[in-house]
Amino acid sequence: MPAMMRIALTTHSVNPRGGVVHALELASALVDEGHDVTLFAPAARGETFFRESPCRVILATIEGSQYDTVALVDARLRALKTSVKACDPRSFDVLHAQDSISGNALAELTAEGEIAGFVRTVHHLDHFDNPRLATWQTRAWQDADRVLCVSEMWTRVMRATYGVEAATVPNGVDLKRYSTRRTKHDDMVRQRLGLQNGAPVVLAVGGIEARKNTLGLLDAFAELVKRRPDAHLVVAGGASLLDHNAYTRAFMERVAGLGLTRAVTITGPLDDADVPALFRCADVLAMVSLREGFGLVVLEALACGTPVVASKIAPFTEYLDHSLCCWATPTDTASIANALERVIDGRHRTDFNHAVPALLNRMSWQASARKHLDIYSALLASRSLPTL
Repeated sequence: MPAMMRIALTTHSVNPRGGVVHALELASALVDEGHDVTLFAPAARGETFFRESPCRVILATIEGSQYDTVALVDARLRALKTSVKACDPRSFDVLHAQDSISGNALAELTAEGEIAGFVRTVHHLDHFDNPRLATWQTRAWQDADRVLCVSEMWTRVMRATYGVEAATVPNGVDLKRYSTRRTKHDDMVRQRLGLQNGAPVVLAVGGIEARKNTLGLLDAFAELVKRRPDAHLVVAGGASLLDHNAYTRAFMERVAGLGLTRAVTITGPLDDADVPALFRCADVLAMVSLREGFGLVVLEALACGTPVVASKIAPFTEYLDHSLCCWATPTDTASIANALERVIDGRHRTDFNHAVPALLNRMSWQASARKHLDIYSALLASRSLPTL
């Protein structure tokens, strides 16, 4: 491994999404390992990352109007490509894309001979009816020199469905940012959201999306309210580039139809400092997704001392067990409602004394960075081999 690598990480947004958090945390850990890291991201004029980074950050200014998802993706792709190209891209030892948008920018630069190739992390893949979006998604991993996945499940999918031999490099958790230490900020967040002391708070993070099963969670919460009338559901986050408007409208109509308007709070994107505080205000994190790449917020919640109800599906089953979460069947309303109630009333107890610390110590960003560096080194070595 070179004493110091020049590494370019690219991501699709400055907003707090899992892949963006991964890029920021990986960048920080790579800097701590002694490497020179530049993080590229597209941004509208005046936008900045939701969190500061210790590495060099280059924001690629998005030009033109984005009147639909295709135009939005294209504008971000163009901005990233222009920005990376302007920074002497061949001076980087490794260029690593965290998503389909930035992966296409690097794929185009590779095709044009501007860079030798790139690494791509697949967090998860979506289904797109639009053929251009589908083509972009495929090209972003198909043209990569090396594909990484954040879970064994997606590594298996890439192998079985697409014939790609990917490497699994899990996420980590920042134990300085996420901890059980309560602060005055916790009380401020509780008051701002109107959360009553003693009333059970169910928290969902990631916004209102079909993939997150937010409607299924709402139906389960409605069942919970029959037994715990003071319960409150908080749905936080939701800074997505994809169009979830129809699903969100259906969710809000269901909230009104169930008479839960005063029991459900939708926060939208939050300030970064609010997130650990919100975890500590919650009695349970509901992570009942139908499909996930990894589920980073599970680690963050556990680090804050918040119990988790999780879908009994991969990737959660790869790193969680009964001592770390309360399982639920995501397609079964009663199963989710019962799991939430079991956590809230104490019938299911998470092992915060032994199992949780062991998990969090194993899932560090430092360990993730070192595994990335091994993969980068192997890629560089393969490029230096003589060709016949």
